[in-house]
Amino acid sequence: MLKNYPLSLFMLSDIEIAQQASLLPVQTIAEKTGISPEDLELYGKYKAKLPLHLIDSEKVQKAKLVLVSAISPTPAGEGKTTTSIGLSEALNRIGKKTIVALREPSLGPVFGIKGGATGGGYSQVVPMEDINLHFTGDISAVEKAHNLLAALIDNNLQNKIHSLGLDPRTILWKRVMDMNDRALRKITIGLGGTANGIPRETGFDITVASEVMAILCLSQNINELKERLSSILIGFTHQKKPVYVRDLKAAGAMAVLLKDAIRPNLVQTLEGNPAIIHGGPFANIAQGTNSILATKMAMSLGEYVVTESGFGFDLGAEKFLNIKCPVAGIAPHAIVIVATVRALKYHGGVTLQDLKTPNPEAIKKGSVNLQKHLENAKKYGVPTVVAINAFPADTWEEYAIIQEICASMGIKAIVSEVFAKGGQGGEELANEVVRLVEKEKSHYKPLYNWNDSVENKINTICKEIYGANEVQYTAQAEKDLQQIKELGYIHFPVCMAKTQYSFSDDPKKLGRPKDFEITIREIVIAAGAQFIIPIAGEIMRMPGLPNVPAAENMDIDDTGKITGLF
Repeated sequence: MLKNYPLSLFMLSDIEIAQQASLLPVQTIAEKTGISPEDLELYGKYKAKLPLHLIDSEKVQKAKLVLVSAISPTPAGEGKTTTSIGLSEALNRIGKKTIVALREPSLGPVFGIKGGATGGGYSQVVPMEDINLHFTGDISAVEKAHNLLAALIDNNLQNKIHSLGLDPRTILWKRVMDMNDRALRKITIGLGGTANGIPRETGFDITVASEVMAILCLSQNINELKERLSSILIGFTHQKKPVYVRDLKAAGAMAVLLKDAIRPNLVQTLEGNPAIIHGGPFANIAQGTNSILATKMAMSLGEYVVTESGFGFDLGAEKFLNIKCPVAGIAPHAIVIVATVRALKYHGGVTLQDLKTPNPEAIKKGSVNLQKHLENAKKYGVPTVVAINAFPADTWEEYAIIQEICASMGIKAIVSEVFAKGGQGGEELANEVVRLVEKEKSHYKPLYNWNDSVENKINTICKEIYGANEVQYTAQAEKDLQQIKELGYIHFPVCMAKTQYSFSDDPKKLGRPKDFEITIREIVIAAGAQFIIPIAGEIMRMPGLPNVPAAENMDIDDTGKITGLF
């Protein structure tokens, strides 16, 4: 077992470590990046909004972008955010002016099972409580803009004078709430008589699954935001004609609600380095990465930028590289794939209860998952390194097995101890990242051409990235394909929705499944976000709470000190 973990890690929770930190005023953090105090809109002492005029296209092209992804995760996650933060600390320690750019946490996971998204141990962004809770109100603004549209849709159904003739059975737009509440997945509204609207079936999604969130994170200015909002497809008339947000004249009001949310947020790491946190679309139903504006803001202010994508490389990184980068006109210079001993054991057949027991043979068996992700990374032509996120129960024998497997593929695997030691525990990883960036040229290229057929784009992802033999379409998916062609959306990129736990569409098929088919159940059109969403398997857009929600352990005392948040 590892012997060099600080004793404090076994005594302090993440929130206790964060609460013991001495935070710098956000103005001081801004000064480190060359931002004038006059350019800050303060949200208290330690948070601020940044104006979009700070984005400099020339500096964006000069900055070095590092993407952090991971292998297929266990239910608890493998530490991408912790690694991203720790790597940014380490890069600063070795003399590289670095900013980390991250997604905003959703309240659903915070109060559910996974917890917050501000890192862990001694690699965190702070103020941890604020970021994990309401932060600067961005997700709330997305929720309000989304639900304004929902209200306008139902109002138009009731309106006999200015009716658009919407067929209630075809309305695609649900309502959203930033909480896990399974009871709201399917509901009936408009009951109680004619004064209370038109009765129809609908439901709720979690806010971060909203197309408005995806749009916010792909838009690069207010005008583009309004254009994308205007293009949202909300349903069809009784004559089967498409109805868009522009037909309801709703985009302007929605953009008004998002006027502050479009600006990235500046906070800090535990070691007093700048962090930009903005946006948070689901990786299962959207692009799963922070906003283009946040990434470009960081690239305008730093020499190196570390950012992450949701879930494993097959989901989040694939979308980052095939959707976000082409839209933004940026490209990564290096990729870090996070692996853990426990996840490789899990993919090798070990139960969750036994992951702390040393098991070299399970590591070897489960390493096929890591190997497939590394093969996928090579297809994009970007230099790659593996970060082994260290846990106290790991052994050096297990690390050596992982390193040997990676070395056989020409990739270095480095033990990262950023959870236990902050930036100091990531210096070896940082030095390798710098070597990749400066010595090995990136030849980044998207995996497919957007102008290819929808079927070919789906086949490319399913066969090249997942390793499927064939792709099957249900009758509904075939119908959706025809509709996509009729509406003229065949040039949109593909934003695949499937389980994060497996390369297949079956979460129980761990490791590296062989000889499997992917079944596309339906294809959703996100006309405002400008991508299409093929759905494979059962995808939950409104999660539920676990039997013992994290919320049960949270409290606050009369001094305002929060406990139980993680």
